[in-house]
Amino acid sequence: MIRIAIVDDHAMVRAGLRQFFSDQPDFAVVAEAASGREAVDIVRNAEVDVIVLDISMPEQSGVDALAAIKARAPDLPVLILSGFAESHYATTLLRLGASGYLNKDCDPEEIVKAIRTVCRGRKYITAAVAEQLADTLGEGGDRPLHETLSERELQVFLRLAKGETIGHMAESMSLSVKTVSTYRTRVMEKMKLASNSDLTYYALKAGLIQ
Repeated sequence: MIRIAIVDDHAMVRAGLRQFFSDQPDFAVVAEAASGREAVDIVRNAEVDVIVLDISMPEQSGVDALAAIKARAPDLPVLILSGFAESHYATTLLRLGASGYLNKDCDPEEIVKAIRTVCRGRKYITAAVAEQLADTLGEGGDRPLHETLSERELQVFLRLAKGETIGHMAESMSLSVKTVSTYRTRVMEKMKLASNSDLTYYALKAGLIQ
């Protein structure tokens, strides 16, 4: 039996996935969460074989949650199921430890296939993502600038783009203000941007925030 945790801030999405998974004889939904913080609690308190994780959520984003989950359970498969197109996040999140990435518009049967694949210890990569990865390998200089960021830098970048202050980031990420400021400086240098408003504009244009 594959024990699944569903993490999505929309109750209807969770209910739909739970209903669909109930038709699979080897699937059991054992936990649900509506935020990134609750997802981390699941890892602490529940025995699960795979987490199906959304990216855009309140309190703690899927990117932050992925980092926290992998820090506590590095071998636990995390399948990203997002409303964002694969071209926006897939290669970055795979690099940061996700086991697979699917857009919510995909065929439901593909989710089933992806869960079984990642639970066997393999990555689930769609044809579109495979093409992206091939392009990245072949044309290193053409990678989007946000894909050059480290895990922490990406977290800081997305939080800054959403208007979060350095002080609030430091508190929520358990870092010093000085450390967060250092990450911000690195992000600005790597992204070749001058201000937080530039970061927000980039993120909106690239479809990384809504």
